[in-house]
Amino acid sequence: MNRSRRTVAVGLVAAVLAVAGCRNDAPETQEGSEGVKFDVGVTKEPCPSAVDQAKGCIYLGVISDLTEGPFKALGVPVTEGQKAFWKRVNAAGGIGGYEVDVVKYTKDNKYNPQVHNEVYAEIKPNVLGLAQTLGSPPTAAILADLKSSNVIAVPASWTSAWAFEDVILESGTNYCFESMNSVDYGVETLKAKSVAAVHFPGDYGDDAAAGAKLAATGNGLTFTDIPTAAGQENQGAAITKLVAAKPDVVVLATGPTEAATIVGGAAQAGFKGKFIGVSPTWNPALLKSPAAPALTALYLQSGPWAPYGTDTPGHKALRESVGDAAFKAAPSDGYTAGWVWSYPMKAALEKAVESKDLTRPGLLAAVKSLTTVDYEGMLPAEAGKYGGEPNDRVFRQSLISKVDAPSPTGVAVEKDFFTGKTAADYDFTKPCYQ
Repeated sequence: MNRSRRTVAVGLVAAVLAVAGCRNDAPETQEGSEGVKFDVGVTKEPCPSAVDQAKGCIYLGVISDLTEGPFKALGVPVTEGQKAFWKRVNAAGGIGGYEVDVVKYTKDNKYNPQVHNEVYAEIKPNVLGLAQTLGSPPTAAILADLKSSNVIAVPASWTSAWAFEDVILESGTNYCFESMNSVDYGVETLKAKSVAAVHFPGDYGDDAAAGAKLAATGNGLTFTDIPTAAGQENQGAAITKLVAAKPDVVVLATGPTEAATIVGGAAQAGFKGKFIGVSPTWNPALLKSPAAPALTALYLQSGPWAPYGTDTPGHKALRESVGDAAFKAAPSDGYTAGWVWSYPMKAALEKAVESKDLTRPGLLAAVKSLTTVDYEGMLPAEAGKYGGEPNDRVFRQSLISKVDAPSPTGVAVEKDFFTGKTAADYDFTKPCYQ
């Protein structure tokens, strides 16, 4: 959906929600366990699958790509990873006098901003916040209402725009800085002299391309911009442009199926450069595709954190909670993302309960007060800073992984957390793609 149409959609839904708000009184503030006040999305009654029937329930919504959108292979394990995370939290005693439910209000957005709007409006009256809102364009479509209603939302996306929104509780670096670091890695390690970005248009791909261009310019490299539409059948023109440009490094910001088509097609045409795929481009199923030899030879994976098989306390807890059978049925670093994204929400809820204020404004205040988050080693604690100016608090480190078929998700860390010179020096005053 283009930006003008999305703006109209946002306006229509905002109007609907505003009318609904006029018909209802403001939510009544109640007092729960240990004097904690609450209103929307919190009950004194236990969660539907409560571990402890004496505890109240905090309801968090989930809006993901679960059936037919281009990122359903990511959205399903992200959602399962979050279920596993909160199940572990509840089993360990919950959050003060409460447990957390992320199941009852789970909805499918089909990666469609209009559908995202509709299902958000359905669940909004019943949830304190969103444990997941998948996709940059779909989340942008509800952003105005999130802000006006003080609804904290955890994005299943990494656009640099989120750093400028108090209600968005992101984790890890964004597409822009991730791509800056990838280009700097290409210069330092691969001796690259030229760079291209092959990417979807919009808040995802354009953000990655902007970071790649900034780093290319800073390093004095030639840069080729190649936007491309979703769909395997639409990649011919992109492959032709890429092979003609002959860049040493290609920053790839598409979906997994498009990535396989582009890498495989370029290799077949004699392309010898290296691809570095932004977080959502990879899926281990690609190693069973005809493009597997090309990916093994030419592909690297950038990311905001290390893959599923990494040895940290958080990764170990993730693997134990998800279980071998569930993971082997559909191996994916979506589990890893869903798990990591949940740590800041846990920290904010704990802070809100400690402050005895589980209202939406209370949770927002708790988020703004966070200076560190315990990610159990999956991210540095300083990645969990949510107060202050975006330039001061944005996390700039990322990793590079190589294709490694024996690893659980087909990739293993090649270069651990680092900040390239472009990201380190960049004055971050607005979303990169703007």
